[in-house]
Amino acid sequence: MKLDDAGLLAEACYQPSPNCDERPADSGIDLLVIHNISLPPGEFGGDAIVDLFLNRLDPQAHPFYEGIAGLRVSSHFLIRRDGALLQFVPCSKRAWHAGLSQWCGRDRCNDFSVGIELEGADDLPFSDAQYECLTVLARTLYDRYPIQASVGHSDIAPGRKTDPGPYFSWTRYFSALEK
Repeated sequence: MKLDDAGLLAEACYQPSPNCDERPADSGIDLLVIHNISLPPGEFGGDAIVDLFLNRLDPQAHPFYEGIAGLRVSSHFLIRRDGALLQFVPCSKRAWHAGLSQWCGRDRCNDFSVGIELEGADDLPFSDAQYECLTVLARTLYDRYPIQASVGHSDIAPGRKTDPGPYFSWTRYFSALEK
């Protein structure tokens, strides 16, 4: 995989989200934040995640959507259950994935991180295809940027967020990165 100068990945299906802005001038990219998402919760496939990130989620399509349809959120990347890779925000821009967050004494993790969403839920294992895609993507990002750590959303927003959840194998992920 190769990133262009803006941080777009040719191998990803790019669907530009309006939910992003410029990173602060003094912020480099040195953190990967791994999340999980499914819409409706616990259901996979469909267009709801994409619709959420593109501000076109229909609040009438499912009762759960009524409470989130007005959110303005995004992530740099989404890895589907089958390993398909989508990109919503160039890495050079700040995606709105972390919310109120802190890592190593620094607030506003969106300023200095890349967000990667895995299509999943806290209470279900992730697929082999997702781990394979995540590993290649993370290696690409580590090669391009001075990444210091990969963390979960739960690590930067403890008590507020739980993802990627207990079924995400950090051992598997870090072992694959070392190969």
